[in-house]
Amino acid sequence: MATQKINAADIPVVILAGGRGTRLSEMTHEIPKPMVPIGEYPVLLHIMRYYGSYGHRKFVICLGYLGRIIKDYFLEIERNTSSLSLHAGKARYTGSMVADWEINLVETGADTLTGTRLSRVRDYITSDHFCLTYGDGVTDLPLDKEMEFHLRHGRIGTVAAVHPPARFGNLDINANNEVRAFVEKQPLKHDYINGGYFIFRRKFLDYVHSHQNESLEGRSLTTLAQEGQLSAFQHCGFWQCMDTLRDVDVLREMYERGRAPWVKSKTEVGS
Repeated sequence: MATQKINAADIPVVILAGGRGTRLSEMTHEIPKPMVPIGEYPVLLHIMRYYGSYGHRKFVICLGYLGRIIKDYFLEIERNTSSLSLHAGKARYTGSMVADWEINLVETGADTLTGTRLSRVRDYITSDHFCLTYGDGVTDLPLDKEMEFHLRHGRIGTVAAVHPPARFGNLDINANNEVRAFVEKQPLKHDYINGGYFIFRRKFLDYVHSHQNESLEGRSLTTLAQEGQLSAFQHCGFWQCMDTLRDVDVLREMYERGRAPWVKSKTEVGS
């Protein structure tokens, strides 16, 4: 059977951006975690740009803790991301990376858990499929290949399965206890974890509830897996969440050195 063809521009991307980010409390006391800057942009915009580089143009942002700050940022998005021309006292912004994006910023509750946040944006998801991710993780995951995989297996959900990043370098030791090589930090290859970057059929919305405060991971995904309706798209490339100050420093260093795997090109978006 031929794989269904889908235009990414028609597939909304739901981003969970309402949590408190308590493990990063040094930075999230005054701003929400998705607004922590990596270079000149908050990590939330990095994630959106990555989806945009694969043709996605519709975004639903689930707001919660300090959601007003995210709204204020996007109200000034052209000022924050575009070039400015002045002529005869009139301002004109050019090169906006979000010129053809549709962005819905939805209040889903200050203390709401992830599953319930998703349920509260149900009305913004009208397509047969939608993407879902967290507002704090970046990757070089091939989103087009994941979509092909999702459509081909026919189950309700797909989760990106990634290898967790290692904290330390590895020693290659032989039988005589000689160190043959010192290997820089590499992703741990022995296990997979939930990397976010989900794709779901709209039917998944029946698994989450707005009247109960429940996490996506604790009930909805577990039920989906038990029913045999969740497939893993295995990704052995780059993936990094932003849970601690150390994670922030790692991502900032990558970006500042021009070695950010999630940045596809200088003109990745809006072209």
